[in-house]
Amino acid sequence: MSAPLGDLGPLAFGAASIGNLYRAIPADQAQAVVRRAWEAGIRYFDTAPHYGFGLSEKRLGAALTELDPDGAAIVSTKVGRRLDPRPEADLSAIRQGFVTPEPYESVFDYSYDAVMRSHESSLKRLRRDRIDILYAHDIGSFAHGADHPRRFAEFVEGGYRAMRELRDSGAVSAIGLGVNEAAVCVEMLGAGDIDLLMLAGRYTLLEQDPLDHLLPLCAERGVQLVIAGPYNSGILAKGVRTGTIPNFNYEPAPAAIIDRVGRIETICAAHGVPLPAAALQFPLAHPQVASVVPGMGSVGQVDAALGLIHHPIPAQCWADLRAAGLIRPDAPVPV
Repeated sequence: MSAPLGDLGPLAFGAASIGNLYRAIPADQAQAVVRRAWEAGIRYFDTAPHYGFGLSEKRLGAALTELDPDGAAIVSTKVGRRLDPRPEADLSAIRQGFVTPEPYESVFDYSYDAVMRSHESSLKRLRRDRIDILYAHDIGSFAHGADHPRRFAEFVEGGYRAMRELRDSGAVSAIGLGVNEAAVCVEMLGAGDIDLLMLAGRYTLLEQDPLDHLLPLCAERGVQLVIAGPYNSGILAKGVRTGTIPNFNYEPAPAAIIDRVGRIETICAAHGVPLPAAALQFPLAHPQVASVVPGMGSVGQVDAALGLIHHPIPAQCWADLRAAGLIRPDAPVPV
């Protein structure tokens, strides 16, 4: 790293919701959410140009300009999706998951020039002199399918070179990937030098496959992980007893996942532990995990996350989950 990042803190602020993810929220509500997180001591804030096509960055920048005049916050944003003008867009409709007044849409572009322009535009929207962490957004087969090899080559030969230059010049402190899959993280660690990985949904109370390859490789390389999507798209937040089919991996959960979550939920309930508390706290037990990033779209969600991450969980709860085969034997658990 070209500059020390400092402690990210166990709980980070995911700013997709203030970019109007799935639904519009008023600007004053977005301001209030960031303010509550700041007052609660959260100092790491993650956003992206894709979130509301610039709206999330604008709202986060406006809030932090008032709350953080000294620039103490650690801010991450992403590159790899350029914002193309769409003056004809229906601004009242959901577009790429967002209901946003910004007349743009995001288009994948991992080229050198696109990454440099994206960084410069993010600085302006965020109203900051620097961005601390820069992630390449959604590289990998999860997003690109059969086109992944071409996209990955485009990134390694272009966008990654730009990110390296930004880090080497001191313009950013750390670079990495912000993705939904472990395989591309392993691929990237074999292709270049990165500092951080933001991994969404793949190392959770429900999924621990990264213990096989990715996490040992990160330990060997000194790479930290930030775990986004700790609720696996909602199923670990809502559980399976609501009478509706919860989401898993952005889609309705299959029967096998519902059954597994039900078994986890039953054991947690026997120990008086809310399922989302166990979900938030579990990833943090691994020494390579620096922070977890749940989405926060309201003051109530901020307060709930704060309560959940500090909720006492008896050691026997983790022991029972392990004995039932619901946590891998080699998975660290909170103590």
